Amino acid sequence: MRFDVLTLFPAMIEAYRSQAILAKAIERDFVALETWDFRDWATDRHKSVDDRPFGGGPGMLISCGPVYECVEHVQSQGEQPGTLVMLTPQGRRLTQSVVEELVAEHPRLLLLCGRYEGFDERIRQGLQPLELSLGDFVLNGGEVAAMAVIDACVRLVPGVLGDETSAKYESFGTLEGGGAIEHPQYTRPRDFRGMTVPEVLTSGDHAAIAAWQAEQSRLRTEEVRRLHADAG
Repeated sequence: MRFDVLTLFPAMIEAYRSQAILAKAIERDFVALETWDFRDWATDRHKSVDDRPFGGGPGMLISCGPVYECVEHVQSQGEQPGTLVMLTPQGRRLTQSVVEELVAEHPRLLLLCGRYEGFDERIRQGLQPLELSLGDFVLNGGEVAAMAVIDACVRLVPGVLGDETSAKYESFGTLEGGGAIEHPQYTRPRDFRGMTVPEVLTSGDHAAIAAWQAEQSRLRTEEVRRLHADAG
């Protein structure tokens, strides 16, 4: 899977590149990650990429020209064009099922990262990106959201995780065994500050352990859904 991150702050993404799982995935050619700076397509000597909005208002908007030219150049690189993704609060909510869809259907993603007060509306209108949101909150820019998309997708790329069941059974997945909150897990020591590991997990009875894990997953899922319903 290939990711192209289009941004005003490529150094943020380059620093993220060294993160353990991602770095190994890149080294083993399971994943490719490229960064592109909008300023490389600015036409004035100041490398300007933003301007004041028509009609007034606070802040600045990222202009059309550098973004269009950057996207068109990046799309021409590589064996096939990618799916353009705009990280924006108004986008489709990123969930595990959406992540699975991205990995299954989009082998290359171009992640468009906004800054300031956002993009000129004609960027959305003309380039028609897939719009994704991490949630109902505002970030300083799209780079953190882009890293979240990459991080979630990379885990599902075949071969990236040492144990393929790690992604298959984790929380929120819609693959077999998923769709629920994961059960509690424990490691040594058995007793830590008076908190002990449930006896069933040390019994060696695999059927009993599986039943306990399934029940705990069910209870946790019901609790979280109830809390979300109350909050809504």
